[in-house]
Amino acid sequence: MSDKTSLYGSLYQAMQDTALDKWAEHLPAQLNALSAENNGDYERWNTALTQLPVIAPSGVDLTADNLQVNTSTAIDTVQLEKSLKLLSPWRKGPYQINDLLVDSEWHSDWKWNRIKDHLSPLKNRVVLDIGCGNGYHCWRMHGAGARLVIGVDPSWLFWMQFKAMKHFFGDKPVYLLPMGIEGLPDNISAFDTVFSMGVFYHRRSPIDHLLQLKNTLRKGGELILETLIIDGSKGESLVPDDRYAKMRNVWFSPTIDTMTQWLQRCGFKDIKVVDVNQTSIDEQRTTSWMPYESLKDYLDPEDNNKTIEGYPAPTRATFIAQKP
Repeated sequence: MSDKTSLYGSLYQAMQDTALDKWAEHLPAQLNALSAENNGDYERWNTALTQLPVIAPSGVDLTADNLQVNTSTAIDTVQLEKSLKLLSPWRKGPYQINDLLVDSEWHSDWKWNRIKDHLSPLKNRVVLDIGCGNGYHCWRMHGAGARLVIGVDPSWLFWMQFKAMKHFFGDKPVYLLPMGIEGLPDNISAFDTVFSMGVFYHRRSPIDHLLQLKNTLRKGGELILETLIIDGSKGESLVPDDRYAKMRNVWFSPTIDTMTQWLQRCGFKDIKVVDVNQTSIDEQRTTSWMPYESLKDYLDPEDNNKTIEGYPAPTRATFIAQKP
């Protein structure tokens, strides 16, 4: 991919004279070494982006559940829907552009609304979102006052979806880098708040992931971690034999007490569980924007409290902890 200065120039500038400045020296080379053009879907995705309408200055609401853009110029809604559906499947959202609702698989707004009142105020904070998907929660973080939000996710489709939304939301200090947490410098210790939501159970080494997260935070920084959990006692954890809810890459699903113990062993303090929620088929479902299998297809048709493999159905807990 060509030089990304036009995409990230304002990010590099924002990183200067902060704890991120050393990373800013190397980040342009990192990004320029990455390319989506070898992906078989690249031409389709790029067509979607080139078809997006030129818009006049818009009203943007990053506090609305349907992240909202109202343009002052008329848009051909039918054509816009066709273009954005070239970027399907849309997993995270919802987004709304004028009257067009991008009705994503996940009601990501429900997750945000469950945790937002438990966070330390995000106003003026520098925030990192690990495994951010297409950036829905990144926009919500900026809407809550964060002065700089960096999301990382290695999926090129999510990056393309983010670029489409940034076209409408404008040049706000919200960025998605097409890489995983491994792309960050070791021991960067730069972020006021770090989110890891829906990532932990995909990591093969839970302790290593917790230490990685800790090393991204400044002293006194806050971690928000959401993960699958099971009922049980300290020391217990589910390790699926093969698939869990048809997913191959679920490695660990601990109990709340086990997760708390792991956080403590990694040096986190003031650990709180602020939400426990069994995912419903209303929160994660098939839509015209994600027309493939979804949660109802992953559950036992005779008992929605079990996965199709017989494990406990997906229940997620959100932990908040501090780096001392």
